[in-house]
Amino acid sequence: MSFKYTPNTLKKLEELFEECGYIIRYEKGHFNSGYCILEERKVAVINKFFAVEGRINALMEILQTINVNEEILSTEMLKWYRQLKADPDFRSGQSVQTKIDI
Repeated sequence: MSFKYTPNTLKKLEELFEECGYIIRYEKGHFNSGYCILEERKVAVINKFFAVEGRINALMEILQTINVNEEILSTEMLKWYRQLKADPDFRSGQSVQTKIDI
């Protein structure tokens, strides 16, 4: 699998979160990790000053911590999400910089 830090990858991750019922907002704030999750409201707030790579990394970290209902995902997103989950770096919580098939 290959993973590239492109706006297209970011868009695909945002679509995955949207299908999971999460709202992603890019805002200014003092986040120690670069993002904040409001679980009750299913909102992820990411530092708006992050470049594409930082935004992708933040979304990937968040994805590891949320429960994804695979039944509500479209066929394409479900396939992509399962590829993410099968990746050893994703499961261990390490960086997934070069491991995702777009």
